[in-house]
This record gives sequence, C-alpha cells and structure tokens, in this order.
Amino acid sequence: MKFSAKTDKGSVREINEDYYNIITGYSGIPAVFIIADGMGGHNAGEIASMTSIEHISNSILESPELLSKSTDMAETIKSLIVKANEIVYEKSLELTENHGMGTTLIMAVITGNTMYIGHVGDSRLYIVNKDKMKCITTDHSYIEELIKNGTLTREEAQNHPKRNIITRALGCTADLEVDTYVCKLEENDYIIMCTDGLTTMMNEKEIKDTVIRNTPAVACEELVYGAIRNGGDDNITVIVIKNE
Repeated sequence: MKFSAKTDKGSVREINEDYYNIITGYSGIPAVFIIADGMGGHNAGEIASMTSIEHISNSILESPELLSKSTDMAETIKSLIVKANEIVYEKSLELTENHGMGTTLIMAVITGNTMYIGHVGDSRLYIVNKDKMKCITTDHSYIEELIKNGTLTREEAQNHPKRNIITRALGCTADLEVDTYVCKLEENDYIIMCTDGLTTMMNEKEIKDTVIRNTPAVACEELVYGAIRNGGDDNITVIVIKNE
C-alpha cells in the first residue's frame, strides 16, 4: 500500500480548519486514515477538527486492541466517532466563542483487502480504478437532500449557492448518527479521501484523471493546486491511497 496526503488553507480562508492524521506502521494496528473539516466562528472549527482526530488517534494508539481484536470493525469505528462527538460537544460548551462549533469526519480502516469507513458530514471517500470512480459516502448536506428528492440534478448542485450547508456534523449536538460502510478492495484500486474544498473546485473526472496518471504523492500535490487554480474558496485536504 502506498499513500500520501496534503492540506492547504486555499486562497480565501485566513486559517486552515481542516485536520488529518494517518496511523500506519504500528504492530497489531491496521492502517487508519482520518480527515476532518472544521466549522465555527473564530478558530472554533480548527479546535473541533483537531480535537476529534486527536481523541480518535490517541484512543487507538493507547489501546491497540480496539481495532486489532475488534469483532465488528464498523461498530468499533462508530463508537470512536460517537465518543469524539461527546468530547467536542462538551468542549463547545466551555467557552462562548466555541458554541456551535463542529466538524465533518471521515475515517477509513484498511485491513487486508477490506476497508471499513465511518462518516459524518460532506467530506468524501472515493474508490477509483481505470474503469470507474465511485463515491462510497453520501454527503449529509442540504444539496444532497435536494438531489435525493429530485429538486436538483447533480450537475446543478455543483454551483448551487447553498452547496456548503451540511445537515449532520460532529460536535454540534449531544447525540450523533454515524454512517458506516464496508468495501472490498481490488489490487491497484485507489482510495481518495477529501474535504469539500477539493470537490467543489474540481469535478470528478478531473480528480480521477489526476489520480490515475500519478503516484499518490504527486496526485495529492496536483489535486490541491488544481483546487487552488480553480479558486481555492475553502480549505483543501486530500489523502490518496493505492492498494498494492
């Protein structure tokens, strides 16, 4: 397995409220990839994204058996994200300037040729090969609801003024619903994990073509700079993994 990651604040935002972490190379712990896209006033989004990922990462590193001995990996991932939600929510109540802060979160655990995913918000995970590009996750967003009920086409959604409104985020409420997925990976599949700072600036064909023709490291560079060339309206974070 080869992988790389890159994050950038983009051309418009003053700070980068995205956060990511990769856990690999630890005995008994499968590969873990996590991305969060924070939201909130002042620097609260940055706090929410960093807090959530640090809690999940520390929990795994301090108790490797959580993943190595899990009999239901999807449920374990969900439990980690739900606990992170509780911590971020409690933190949001401590200071007035943090009230309402939250974050998207997408987490992938790869063991052998199986990938387990936990997801909240509108960050995405794609599986790509030469034949197709499939978005595994479904956005928790206002726009996705309009697409589901037929009010809007996916093409129309690309430039909709309310495309950044999300309907579910970690840390905003005491309770959280987490979507989970289980996927089988084929040899030479690519996995793309990214925040909406990429997907609102580049279309899926541009993303797929960039990943297929490059190494993961070069692909990450090209995707981030492609998003910036197209406007860079938001923070951009991307992880590219090649299953070898």
